Parts: sequence; C-alpha cells; structure tokens
Amino acid sequence: MAILFASWQKKDILPPPPDPAHPHMEIKEAIILAGGLGTRLRSVLPDLPKCMAPVNGKPFLTYIIDYYLNQGIEKFIFSLGYKHEVVTAWIKEQYPALVAQFVIEKEPLGTGGAVQLAVEKVSTKDVLIVNGDTLFKVSLEKLALFHKKMGSACTLSLKPMTNFDRYGVVETEDDGRIKSFKEKKQYAEGLINGGVYILNTGRFRQQKRPSVFSFEKDYLEIFFSAMPMYGCVQDCYFIDIGIPEDFERAQREMGNLDSGAPD
Repeated sequence: MAILFASWQKKDILPPPPDPAHPHMEIKEAIILAGGLGTRLRSVLPDLPKCMAPVNGKPFLTYIIDYYLNQGIEKFIFSLGYKHEVVTAWIKEQYPALVAQFVIEKEPLGTGGAVQLAVEKVSTKDVLIVNGDTLFKVSLEKLALFHKKMGSACTLSLKPMTNFDRYGVVETEDDGRIKSFKEKKQYAEGLINGGVYILNTGRFRQQKRPSVFSFEKDYLEIFFSAMPMYGCVQDCYFIDIGIPEDFERAQREMGNLDSGAPD
C-alpha cells in the first residue's frame, strides 16, 4: 500500500545566520538515527521507514529537520537502514541546500552501532544525537550550555512525565549527574530519557566496542558510573511515534506546532 504525501515544497532551505548574542553555541552538527524497521507501526505504515511516516501530509522527519535547523544545526548526518533510498531521495529533492551526509547500515547495528558508524562523519568535538521517530522540542542552547558547564561525556535530555509504563526512569543527583536507570514499569511520575543527546565524540571514540550494540543498554546504562554523564531536564513538547496510538496522536497535535521555538 502506497502512502502519498500532500503536495508541498521545501526548496533551498538554509540554516539561520549565526546569532551574535549567543557565540557560545558550539553544537552545529547532528546525527539523526533513522534506520529502524518500525515493526510496531507496520499495521498503519506497511511500506515506509518510520521517520517517513506521514503526519499531516508531511513526513515526520520534516518536523525534526525544520526544528533543529531553527535551533542552529548546520550539518545533518542521517543514519539509515531500512528503505534508506526512500529517505535519501526525499531529502535530496525537498532539501537540496541542506548540508547532509548519509551513513547506510548494511545490516542492523543497533542504536549504538549506528551512532558509532555515524560519529566517523562528525567533524566537531560534540554532536547532537536525535531519534528519527521522536520530536522532543528541547532548547539546544540550554542543553549545550549545560553539557559544556558539566564537562559531560554524554548529556541526556530528560522529560518529566506522569502515569506512564512505556518508558524507564532516569534518576539524577542534585547536580544532574546520572545516578541510575530504572526498568520499564508503571510509574506515577518520573524523568524519562527523551532520546536527545549531546555526545563528546572524542571520549566516545576512545573506547573499543563491537559493531552491533545498543546505545542505551550497552553504553549509557553500562558506563554512566564510570564517566561523567548528566541529565538536563526540559519540560517541552515530546512525541514518540513508535506505536500506533502515539502515531495517531501526532496527527492531532503536530499540525498546530510552531517548528521554531521550544514550548
């Protein structure tokens, strides 16, 4: 079954000019993890990568690219797998001026393996990492300042939530240092990992890892006590379209969202 997008144009989009009021903004490159199979969405999205799921007539990836362009990202590295040719063709057509590189997984590498491969394309000390099926409208400036201030190896964006069972909980010390990761179960309230990170690429490259691993389970949850990892809490709009219920919720909510500023 083919899913058609509404007719729309995104030609010659360029990053905004540098803001002289914020010369400390040093995060200019982003990795977007968009290689997932989208198994749980197959009932509503049978023949597209998850990041290309149509939300109000536009691929979900549109909202992510536009948001982080407005947050100052100048270069995007797309980590792709399943039906990667659909994503690359669409980006080249709709964002011809975008500074973009593509890393293609020949086989599923897990989120960690995908990051590890994509980091080789990064030219900066720190890089933003986001998931291609999630929009968390964090302030990149706030996240970057916190990351730099704490000298963090990896800084997680944490979202406060209530009455949930789909996510685990992240606990932090008073200064934001990660204290523990709790498993998925029913929680009355807690901080969840929103899937937006700033990663120190030098520290990440120093460690030897297998080619296939989970960024969350085999990196964050293993090494948080051995190296400085911090959580930056931001109570901003968050949507993860990984299950049909939230994919439908995105249809209702995202048409009214301003792509530029955090909520």
